[in-house]
Amino acid sequence: MQELYNWLVDYGWVLWLVLFLGFAAIETLTLDLFFAMLSAGALAAMLAAVLSAPLFLQVVVFCVVALLMIVLVRPAALKHLKTGSKEQRSNVERLIGDTAVTLEPVGSRTGTVKLAGDTWTARTGDGSLLPAGEQVAVTRIEGATAVVEPLHSTGGVPADEQNDGGPAGLR
Repeated sequence: MQELYNWLVDYGWVLWLVLFLGFAAIETLTLDLFFAMLSAGALAAMLAAVLSAPLFLQVVVFCVVALLMIVLVRPAALKHLKTGSKEQRSNVERLIGDTAVTLEPVGSRTGTVKLAGDTWTARTGDGSLLPAGEQVAVTRIEGATAVVEPLHSTGGVPADEQNDGGPAGLR
């Protein structure tokens, strides 16, 4: 056990380097900025080890820096990442707010739209029925389905008038 302690005292920076690289690698898989903060703590502890700080101080430096990064830096960084401009958004987030064209009638459960050059399954968020050929706005993406609403408030047919074209009381 004494040999392990002596090795850690002499080559502790190697342990911190391995932790730094390991946390950084895990962060590339999770993209949650949690392991990046731990990685920063390991980097600070490695610096302490290179400066010949005792092992207990290296551990304290790791804990303090990682905790401060998680509590202070991570929330601000996540907020910045999630509220970026449309040009900064990626994948399906970029499609929210775009205009699409209905290829077939779109209702509360079924329909398709042409969105960004691709055909998407679609549905309306309010349950109205939108006819084919109408331009719609994408309000959100749920899995592989675009939730849309008419660009003009008069575009959709209320849910109680679907299927028969008349008011609900005349059925």
